[in-house]
Amino acid sequence: MELYTQMTDKMLWLVATIIGWPLIIYVMAISIFVTIALRFVQLQYFVYALKELIAPASKVATKGEMTPFQAFVNTLSSNLGNGSIAGMATAIHMGGPGAAFWVIAFGFILMAVRFAEVYLSTYFASHAKVKTVLGGPLLYLKEVTGGSVLVYVYAFSCFIFGLAGGNALQANAISLSLNTTWNVPTYVVAWALLALICYILFGGAARIVRFSDFIVPVKVIVFFASAFGVLGYHYQAIVPALMLIIKGAFSPVALASGAIGFSIQQAMRFGLTQAVFATESGLGTAAILFGATGSRQSMKDGLMGMMSTFVSACVCFIVTLCIVASGQWLTDLDSTALTIASYNTVFGQYGGWIVSFLSVTFGMGVIVSYAYITRAAWLFLTNGRFNLGFVITYSAAAFIGATVGVRAVWTVIDIVNVMMLVINLFAIMYLLPIIVRGVREFKAN
Repeated sequence: MELYTQMTDKMLWLVATIIGWPLIIYVMAISIFVTIALRFVQLQYFVYALKELIAPASKVATKGEMTPFQAFVNTLSSNLGNGSIAGMATAIHMGGPGAAFWVIAFGFILMAVRFAEVYLSTYFASHAKVKTVLGGPLLYLKEVTGGSVLVYVYAFSCFIFGLAGGNALQANAISLSLNTTWNVPTYVVAWALLALICYILFGGAARIVRFSDFIVPVKVIVFFASAFGVLGYHYQAIVPALMLIIKGAFSPVALASGAIGFSIQQAMRFGLTQAVFATESGLGTAAILFGATGSRQSMKDGLMGMMSTFVSACVCFIVTLCIVASGQWLTDLDSTALTIASYNTVFGQYGGWIVSFLSVTFGMGVIVSYAYITRAAWLFLTNGRFNLGFVITYSAAAFIGATVGVRAVWTVIDIVNVMMLVINLFAIMYLLPIIVRGVREFKAN
């Protein structure tokens, strides 16, 4: 047992070191370079992307497993999970209010990365000699140096990430929320999740898409209505909270004490972790969903994908603002408990009910959307075989996640996150000339 603890501590130290400055520098450098190379596509085409999302100028029929808008909905569904509710609270608990600043800062530059990965996915899917529903890095990694090996490393990492972060972790959050708020027995939740996931997976991609179409509007409406209720109640504290977030991001007090490097790195680290985990920009998962559309409109799909990062970053920031404005960030609470405490200042005991409802709907949305992403990685690794094996494996992961602690899962998630980020960002840099040329041609037309 002692040996296991020592090995776990060493692994946690190694992961923390990698997710520190090395990963921050790597992600920031590539994201900034992509943003500049694409001439700030996230600003230049923001209004256009918003218009296309609300009222598309053209409705080109696609022959994929979902439409581009459904890919957007599933992307948003996979992004808006308990990483937004519990994850942002943890980021504030560990990195202070300044972490929220870096979520927005990283979210902004990651919008260009999301655009790039979705663009590449649609581009190579439309130029493939053989029709395929595989997309994202599973498709375009084959075009880069060493891609024949990297694509399998990525697919395996994506599969593990889907089981752990997109499934078990969400199931655990759902189970804890229902058990804590309404005393629903853990095994009742586990069996219910198992039955629901099996039902959805046996219905194939069509049933996954229909479920996401249903649950996304519900969780988005409830979240924004309740969050604005909290902010409205604490409206006098909003400006001071914003000042605290900005001040905490650069920590002038830490400068006087000689600890600025550590304090900013902590704020940036947790800001980066949550910006990536919550929006998933740079991981290539959204690109997998858009690759299944059969669309040939690379530019418009890229812009639509970019907007999902914007919405996800906004949700994360709003959660943080609720926690800081309510003053609950000063407590010793962490994770979902901290978010519930901020809601309780307005809604009383019903604050826990609202957050628990959000935790369940956010978590279910992620589990179902990730079923498609994880299934794509499974089909790639198995060459399209053993679909029943995937259904059993994915359902079992949800059952296990709902019944046991998942603290160790975070280490696995961090490791595969790093693997997916490093590989996918390398591919984006390698194929960046294709994207730049496409953006120029779109602008000329």
